[in-house]
Amino acid sequence: MITPVPDHPLLDEVRKRMGRVPNMTKVMANSTAVLEGYLGLSGALKKGALPAATSERIALAVGAANDCGYCVAAHTFAGKRVAGLDDAEIAAAQHGTSADAKEAAAVAFARELTESRGKADPAAALAAGWTQEQLLEIIALVALQTLTNYVNKVGETENDWPAA
Repeated sequence: MITPVPDHPLLDEVRKRMGRVPNMTKVMANSTAVLEGYLGLSGALKKGALPAATSERIALAVGAANDCGYCVAAHTFAGKRVAGLDDAEIAAAQHGTSADAKEAAAVAFARELTESRGKADPAAALAAGWTQEQLLEIIALVALQTLTNYVNKVGETENDWPAA
């Protein structure tokens, strides 16, 4: 278990972005470098070429593949509130798919990338209409979500999100 840090200068940035400070970022606050890296990459990807709904689907797929209950709960909440995903799409994403063919290709690629530890074929995602820029962002999202999954699992982060 990693003890959460309740007070860190970067947690003010988290509060500004999210309106609250989730327990995960309090755990990350034990390392300024880790918290800074997480905030930097997540902030950059929010300005990227992937739609928010796609990003949330990918986070759900990776969190489920890595068996991270904290992240599945957090992204179920964000998927509903931020991205407007319904329960069926949230469940589909956790299984690496979607009712939308293009979204399904992105989520399947992310899930395959996670489960194969990077040995995934992007052909189906490219054929579905995702660009090379977007594929790179999917890869970065998988890396970011894997970081958060591992932090929460090793840190035994107490879930402060509604149950998924």
